[in-house]
This record gives sequence, C-alpha cells and structure tokens, in this order.
Amino acid sequence: MVLRKTTLAITAAVCLIAGVAPAVAQKKVKAQTPSQIPNHIKINAWTLGLAAGRTEGAPLRFAAELARELDDEHDMRVLPIVTRGPFDNVFDLLHLKGVDLAVVSGDILEFFKKDPAGPAIAKKLAYVMQLVPAEVHILARADIEKIEDLAGKAVNFNSKGTQAAYTGPILFERLGIKVDQQFIPHNQAMAQLMKGEKFAATFWVSSKPIDPLTKRTFPPGFKLLSVPINDKLLEYYFPTYLEAADYPGLVKAGERVETVAVPTVLAAFNWPKDSDRYRRQQRFVDYLFKRLPNLQSKPGYDAKWKDINLAATVPGWQRLPLMQARLDAAKEKAAAEKRADVPAPGARQ
Repeated sequence: MVLRKTTLAITAAVCLIAGVAPAVAQKKVKAQTPSQIPNHIKINAWTLGLAAGRTEGAPLRFAAELARELDDEHDMRVLPIVTRGPFDNVFDLLHLKGVDLAVVSGDILEFFKKDPAGPAIAKKLAYVMQLVPAEVHILARADIEKIEDLAGKAVNFNSKGTQAAYTGPILFERLGIKVDQQFIPHNQAMAQLMKGEKFAATFWVSSKPIDPLTKRTFPPGFKLLSVPINDKLLEYYFPTYLEAADYPGLVKAGERVETVAVPTVLAAFNWPKDSDRYRRQQRFVDYLFKRLPNLQSKPGYDAKWKDINLAATVPGWQRLPLMQARLDAAKEKAAAEKRADVPAPGARQ
C-alpha cells in the first residue's frame, strides 16, 4: 500500500514537472466546455473566395458589402480578395486556388475571341448576376474639345491588368481613333496631365462618381469627353451619361456628357454537379436570393444595390445553370400564385 501511494505521488510529480496533467486532472478538462476554435474542415467547408479588384475601386466595395450580408459563420462565408483588377480576375477564376467567384468586365469575352483556345475556355465561364455597370470617363485637358482630337496623342489607360487598360484600347479601336496608348498608374499620369505634360487625357472605367475626379480642383477648361455611340460599341456596352450632379467641377449645370457603360459581371466557373465547388456555388446562390433584399434596403449599403436585378442578362454570356434554375423556379412560383388568385369561370365573386 505504501509502495502504491509512493508510486502515485511520484507519477503526479513527474506529470507536473513535464507540464502534463495527471489522469485525475485530465478528467476535469474533458468535462469542460468544448473548444470554440473551429477545425480546418469546418472553417473551409462553406467558404468561397471572391476575386474583387483594387482597393480604390468600386468592385472591392461591393464585394465587401456582399460578404458582410451573406456571412453566416461557418454555414456561409465569402472572402473578398484584393486583386489586379477585373481583367486579370478572369484568370484568377480559371486558375488561382481558392477563387470561386470573380468580378469581371462584360467585354472580357473579346479577349477569348482572339485566342485559338479562347472559345473553349470561355465556355467554362458563366455569370451569376450583373453588378452595377462601370461608366467610361475620359478626362481631357483644355485644348481637347472632342474625342477625335485625341488622335495621335498620349492617352493613359491606367496600369496593365485594370479595367481601363483593357476596355480603353477596344473602345478606341471600335471608334477608329488611333491614340498613343500609355499604361502607367493613373495617379502618376494625372500629375503630369495637370501640369500640361505628356498626356492629353486619362481614360477611366468605374462606377460614377469616381473620387479622383470629384475630390480635386482642375485647371480651367478641363472636361469629360463625350463618347459617340456606334453599332460596334453596342456589342458589349450600352449608352449612359455623366452629369453635373456626378462631377460639378467638370460638367456644366444642365448639361450631360454622353458615354458608354461596361457591364460588370459576378462570374463563376461552371463546375460539374457532383463536385464540392458546385455545392458551394449552390449554397451561395441560395443565400444570394434570400439576402439580396437586405442589401437593397438596409442602411449602410451602397444605394446602387437597388439597381441590381438578378434576372438581368449580359450580352454574349451564359448564365450559371444554378442561377437559371432558381430564376425559372421563382418565375413558375409567381405564375402559380397568380393563377391561384384568379377565380374560376362562373365562380361567385
């Protein structure tokens, strides 16, 4: 008996010295509340990566608001990712690990038309919904009166990989205007433009109003140029305008500057039905249908959510089958409810 007590005492002492709780203490630990730290399976199960855009752009802001509203702990989580921009986002969607969704420009399909493997790759892409369109802004110095005056002159299209750097050359090509295309960060180009050096204009693509064009004073005569509409532009873009309410320092009161808007698309990879990524998309679509009304009505969210219609189509794109199925079901439900409200012929009113 003495030997047994001595052995137990020695064992307890060794456990304490080694930082290991004896058997009695272990039982108490097991009886405590389970750890609140989620394991790797739970934290990854319903998490989707969303390639959004640069920190200064509207896509990242919309992605952050979407993530906030759809968040449901471990049952749904969207991770907005800062990226190079809507052009490169499509390649992140195709190839980057952890990216399930991406904000891309509607005219990205033009890129795939020019590559032999492009059409096959484009079939792997589908759109979930159309987001707020991004308007084209062309800020020009005082001596430029119309867009045709930019022929042969230096125009900055922002850094490679951005929306402006992709859309700008397409637009000028379709207008038949050859400019000296430059691709440096807009803040650098703007500094030179303001001094009258090198650049005749800067080309922007973003949802209006753009902070860099509203939060500064421009030299006299600086203006936003009108974009003439033709059939070639209408393949991807649609007409819109900029006005004094958007840019009081660049547009005169009562006037409008005609321009075009680029559809902004929340895109997804078209995964097979039996895949884990497909199941994540399915849950994302379910949450989107349920919570979009909150984004459109709750204070604190961008007012432009109110303009988003899940049924809106995007020229040249295929809709994600999951979205199409949900839209068809919603349409059929609405039709059934309407039929139920109509009295049968001869029924007493």
